[in-house]
Amino acid sequence: MFKKIILKNGLRVIAVPQPRAQAVTILVLAGTGSEYEEKEISGISHFLEHMFFKGTLKRPNTIAIAESLDRVGGSYNAFTGEEYTGYYAKVNATHFDLALDWVSDIFLNSKLEAEEIEREKGVIIEEINMYYDNPSSHVQTLWRELLYGDQPAGWNIAGAKETVSAINRDKLVDYRGSQYTPLNTIVCVAGNFKSLEAIEKIKAKFSKMKAGQFEEKQKTVEAQTKPECILQERKTDQTQLCLGARAYNLFHPQKYALEILGVILGGMMSSRLFVKVRERLGLAYHISTDVALETDCGFLVTQAGLNNGNVEKAVAVILEEYKKISLEKIPPAELKKAKEYLKGKMALSLELSDAKASFFGMQELLEKNVLTPDQICAKIDRVTGKDVLSVAKDIFKPEKLNLAIIGPFGDKAKFQELLKF
Repeated sequence: MFKKIILKNGLRVIAVPQPRAQAVTILVLAGTGSEYEEKEISGISHFLEHMFFKGTLKRPNTIAIAESLDRVGGSYNAFTGEEYTGYYAKVNATHFDLALDWVSDIFLNSKLEAEEIEREKGVIIEEINMYYDNPSSHVQTLWRELLYGDQPAGWNIAGAKETVSAINRDKLVDYRGSQYTPLNTIVCVAGNFKSLEAIEKIKAKFSKMKAGQFEEKQKTVEAQTKPECILQERKTDQTQLCLGARAYNLFHPQKYALEILGVILGGMMSSRLFVKVRERLGLAYHISTDVALETDCGFLVTQAGLNNGNVEKAVAVILEEYKKISLEKIPPAELKKAKEYLKGKMALSLELSDAKASFFGMQELLEKNVLTPDQICAKIDRVTGKDVLSVAKDIFKPEKLNLAIIGPFGDKAKFQELLKF
């Protein structure tokens, strides 16, 4: 299903042909993100991502960069996470050469002009303001702050206003030089293309990158001995909360059982929490459970938006379901439904070339190993009800519980008291 080669400078190329597709996606991934930063440059990964759209020698400004792909109806963007930064272009397959030239140009040749850097500071600060003013988004930032505190895993990906304001060209150039190295870069192409020809063209573009080492991230420290709660008081019409538990990292042997546990609790419209909290009790419009898996940490979290008067009741109900699933083995039919849900969602997403590029590229970047969809499905199928029960027993303990809340409350004590089984 895919071909992987390594260039002489250490850069990895993954080609995932999809002959029946109309599109092709070229994704460049750098193995760096907010968890690779020092406190004084917090937000620099995200800042650098923004700056790659500000101009190269060939495409000297933002308009020239945008128009290159707008002229052919292309889709293009970039993203920054805790452990990665990505840049991609998705076009009609006939425009492969244009997409490759575009994404390699911004990745390798961005000018990082001082005037543009100063201008972009205002843009990023307004982005920080936007997410802060949206409680359903900001509670997720608060959640990570609660879990990880004052270390890179607990900082906002976009940084703080103070650190963003202090970033200059020298810092951006130094960071790019230390992190954007061939050994820390993957180019993944997925969709309709000729494999050998595409790989040779990618070689021509990226072989010029100079080999070099990169700075590793700090190891995330997890230290918790009792349930923890963080409250941000705001005059809101609705309370936003994240309630969950520390869990496993990306390499844990029970990660698929953990993902199935998340689906059963709140990953689909027929999941336990969706049915009980929304459909039966009418306490929330939005409620969902997600699992996060990083290279050295992870968690399971349920997020909900609630009437201010129903928060204590909803927390009690969510904890009740956590306790129930850690005491009773999952019925076979429910386990099968969750497995088929995971496999079906994966199959549907992989019809798209951009999702396929991300699927293969992210595995190589974060795990240094790539499994095909069939191999992952086989691992999902091997999960037993006993596995899920074991995971639930392990993570749903008082000393692993955490609750982040944004709402019109002055004292977190009453919520802290709820965090027990």
